Amino acid sequence: MAVAMLLTACGGGKKTMSETEKPVGPQFSADSAYTFCQQQCDFGPRTMNSEAHEQCGQWIVEKFQGYGMDVTEQRATLKGFDGTPLQSNNIIARYQPEKEQRILLCAHWDSRPWADNDPDEANHTKPVMAANDGASGVGVMLEIARLLQADTCQLPIGIDFVCFDAEDWGSHDDNDSWALGAQYWSKQIKSQTSNLKPQTYRYGILLDMVGGQGARFYQEGYSKYYANHVVKRVWQAASVAGFSSYFPQEDGGGITDDHVPVNEVAKIPCIDIINYYPDCEASSFGPTWHTIHDDMEHLDRGTLKAVGQTLIQVIYTEKD
Repeated sequence: MAVAMLLTACGGGKKTMSETEKPVGPQFSADSAYTFCQQQCDFGPRTMNSEAHEQCGQWIVEKFQGYGMDVTEQRATLKGFDGTPLQSNNIIARYQPEKEQRILLCAHWDSRPWADNDPDEANHTKPVMAANDGASGVGVMLEIARLLQADTCQLPIGIDFVCFDAEDWGSHDDNDSWALGAQYWSKQIKSQTSNLKPQTYRYGILLDMVGGQGARFYQEGYSKYYANHVVKRVWQAASVAGFSSYFPQEDGGGITDDHVPVNEVAKIPCIDIINYYPDCEASSFGPTWHTIHDDMEHLDRGTLKAVGQTLIQVIYTEKD
């Protein structure tokens, strides 16, 4: 029994149906992920072209490197919808870079420069702290990277953690003005990671706003259209891990987000785990979305745990 449990926990080898229906992998620490979110917010709003943005970017690089990842910075000057040159930096951290078969985990790390959905119009020109809408996805990925380094088991696949930049400098009148970093990465993937081809990625999972209070993760429309098999896999993993209440088997509508160019340009089947509040009057993205209240006081460790442990379940049931 001890040997069987060890093999299951390591996620290696072939699994029977009964084994894949059991929780596997290390325990995701919500406290650790929460701290990673706090440390990003300690720099202040990570708006494009700001000192806080540059400082936090280097911190993210150093954290992934500290967990044994091979890190590349993909810097580019991108053009915002208003003509502003944006000094963008996609941060790519690779676990087991020698592995040809890989999965993609991604999140954006920049902050929106305008709290233009705040109920107080006086706040519309203020930057968003982005504890949830930015920091939470990176915090979850850093905790997974920490666990992978600490685990003595060798997974049969590699993982690319990609922190997309310039996601939130967008205009509501122009869908193409969002997800600029992801658009750039998707176009440059062959030249930037010359030893990879898009088809070596089995799939991708985007994390956006994965720490909010009262959050639920409905099945996003583009995800179902482009990668429904991945949606089914992740929502099943949430059920096995004990977090089905956070991942209802219901549709949440289509969202313009980083996963769209990953699907349409890079041709990698990629889903979006993103919060959806069907009954929230302020926004279907929740009451703090693009407001000055997207801060650490409104993050929930339970939400971070639900998403993080679900991803651990997905990762540790990958096969050769």
